[in-house]
Amino acid sequence: MGNIIARSLQAAVLGFALLGSAGAKAPNIVFILADDLDAAAAAQMAGVKKLITDEGTNFRHHYVSLSLCCPSRTTTLRGQFSHNTGIFKNELPDGGFGTFYAKGEESSTVATWLSDAGYRTALFGKYLNGYPEGGPSNSYIPPGWTEWMSPVAGTPYKGFNYTMNHNGAMEAHGKADADYLTDVISNAAADFIRRSVDQHPDKPFFIYLAPYAPHAPAIPAPRHENTFKNLKVPRGPSFNESDVSDKPNWVRTLPLLTSAEIADMDKLYRKRRQSLLAIDDMVENVIKTLQAKGELDNTFVIFTSDNGYHQGQHRLDSGKMTAFEEDLLIPMSVRGPGVPVKQTVDHITANVDYASTFAEIGGATVPAFVDGRSLVPFFKGLTPPSWRAALLLENKDGASPTLRNADSPLEPSDPFEMRVKPAGDGQGIDGFMGLRVNDGTTYLEYTTGEYELYGNSFDAAQLRNSYTVASPLTKQRLAAWLAALKNTAGAELRAAELHPPER
Repeated sequence: MGNIIARSLQAAVLGFALLGSAGAKAPNIVFILADDLDAAAAAQMAGVKKLITDEGTNFRHHYVSLSLCCPSRTTTLRGQFSHNTGIFKNELPDGGFGTFYAKGEESSTVATWLSDAGYRTALFGKYLNGYPEGGPSNSYIPPGWTEWMSPVAGTPYKGFNYTMNHNGAMEAHGKADADYLTDVISNAAADFIRRSVDQHPDKPFFIYLAPYAPHAPAIPAPRHENTFKNLKVPRGPSFNESDVSDKPNWVRTLPLLTSAEIADMDKLYRKRRQSLLAIDDMVENVIKTLQAKGELDNTFVIFTSDNGYHQGQHRLDSGKMTAFEEDLLIPMSVRGPGVPVKQTVDHITANVDYASTFAEIGGATVPAFVDGRSLVPFFKGLTPPSWRAALLLENKDGASPTLRNADSPLEPSDPFEMRVKPAGDGQGIDGFMGLRVNDGTTYLEYTTGEYELYGNSFDAAQLRNSYTVASPLTKQRLAAWLAALKNTAGAELRAAELHPPER
């Protein structure tokens, strides 16, 4: 009985710290979303570790349901899986900003919810792939945002020579050191914090801070160009895997990586790591500004990524979009009021959970269409009485995105995209749906009629597809569970996540 009372008191205290007392200003939220940052590379970021992870809670099994930028960012904004947003790709007709805009889905996002709840909201950096193509104009600002700064022209993926839509006005940036994109949005966020506190002291704020790093071509800040001189891609057990006969056809047809391809991969890996140093600086800038303005103790600072990234695993050149662990597992750590320090969460959490979490923190109303769950109990150091036991995975089959280079505001192609899509083929990786189960299982059903099944707890490198040797009962159970999830939404979907259907 004593333990129960103590736990209840702890929950009450933490809940009070999280939500504030009656009449007090709601907590601020700073959401930092890196681009194509896998969990392994994120673990090497000293600034994030020191200022966020070590000062808060780390989510060790945090995933995306679809490893591609625009679908993931749409899920972040709406709290829905891709089969419910209809956004599966980075470009038309199955994705991109133009599709999101045409569907009218911007009318209800975490930005509009928090704005309606009294927050000042700001986005600095990358929005949805293709923005502003398909919208009214280059000066277009989506609903719900108090302040806005996002590139509309030039080469933002190269970090220099781009044009921003800054609150409706066009703002040109060139090739001077001060124009480096990560630094520009870092300083814009710090300025927004200062002005919010000085000019609107009674209003909480929500900042969506989205650097383009470490997305290829991963140009580092000039001050970091000479770092990590001898760094190479880690050569794990699955690197340039010699035997892929157990994998689906789209992997089996890949030749071994050549020495030249591996050398290029090493160069990109080094540049990715270099570009992350400016994000560490960004985190420090944000934390110091919050502290200087007396807001650090009332602000949740969340660090994560839109998707993971593979480099060399299973013969794959640099890229994403697969259901291998490197592409699905992303970093996620949070510090803030009531958040336990130096603790970890091992439950499966996902990008579909951000919107519900931010809404609960801000006291906003969550629409019934939302699929995700609030992470707030974990922010209090508590385990919810029920939580998902499996996460839905999905990737739509069909035509590939247009292959682009970095001389465009639109997303350039990864080496992986160019390697798995022969000229004129246009198909790429086969479509799939699947599950990432809390017991460590990854289960996939491809549109080709192929299957994959991995026991990640004992085969972390995913070297052995065990589907052919799995028991009929196991296969039946996983297939039924996936069937129960893949066409559902909202409360029905969350209920189906809890356990497989009863036979």
